[in-house]
Amino acid sequence: MKIVFMGTPAYAVPTLQMLHEQYGVALVVTQPDKKVGRAGKVEFSPVKQYAMAHNIPLFQPIKMKLDYQPILDVKPDIIVTAAYGQMIPKAVLDAGISVNLHGSLLPKYRGGAPVQYAIRNGESETGVTLMYMAPKMDSGDIIEMKNVQIESNDTTDSLMEKLSWVARDLLELNLPLLMNGKAKRIAQDESLVSFAYNLKPSDEYLDFRQTYQQIDCHLRSLLSQPGGSIFIQNTRIKVYEIAKSDIILSGVPGEILSDKKHLYIRCQDAVVELIKIQPENKKIMMARDFLNGQKLFVKGDIVTYEEKSII
Repeated sequence: MKIVFMGTPAYAVPTLQMLHEQYGVALVVTQPDKKVGRAGKVEFSPVKQYAMAHNIPLFQPIKMKLDYQPILDVKPDIIVTAAYGQMIPKAVLDAGISVNLHGSLLPKYRGGAPVQYAIRNGESETGVTLMYMAPKMDSGDIIEMKNVQIESNDTTDSLMEKLSWVARDLLELNLPLLMNGKAKRIAQDESLVSFAYNLKPSDEYLDFRQTYQQIDCHLRSLLSQPGGSIFIQNTRIKVYEIAKSDIILSGVPGEILSDKKHLYIRCQDAVVELIKIQPENKKIMMARDFLNGQKLFVKGDIVTYEEKSII
């Protein structure tokens, strides 16, 4: 059986490992390498790292819609996709049995950021859908789904890890049925479709006009990276950890209530303490360490959260 595997983040690695160990993988397709940080260091995706460590042939098209012949040359029996990150041309989908392991309970949250949207929206559960691929985004028939609970402390990273093992198990169970033509096909209910498009920079902005629970859900959806963002005196502050304070302070939503040993900000229904932050052009640090000697803001300043606030 010739298998082509397409994936990029850590979510995809357990499935790739299972396929490699049980069947062998003819080709791994992953996103092009990225440059990260100020030094522009090249970073390989987790999927590429696994493929290189196990001598699996690699293909990294910049734009698959223009460059996909190496996939067709394999003449795959099955193409498995798990958070690859590009739209896949119909010619590739038609080259073999094409399935996808999507990180939501379809038809809810079609798109590239289903886990982030589920956490941000305060969902109590999500899951993985094994589905046939179709040219329209995440619209193919469902083979099987498995639910996963979202805990109150889950971040995108922790939830993606849980989903990664569920995805592996779903495919492992259904792959023999797929190859024998006995796998289920359940059409999606188009009346229930919702979307979770890839995040934009503005999706990082925390809004202190909201409740603490809404802010907490939003921030956890952005962890471990890129983190949340606020603007104080038109300077960007990244936020990585908050806590709900039990103190009672008056103020308007977004107002800084303390600039001394603790960084307290009023939200709609509570006082939020910023615990771990990253001031502009600095490393991630504890907020209490930043407060020592800082001159960026003072008590009474208002946190802003809109793109126009950037100078």
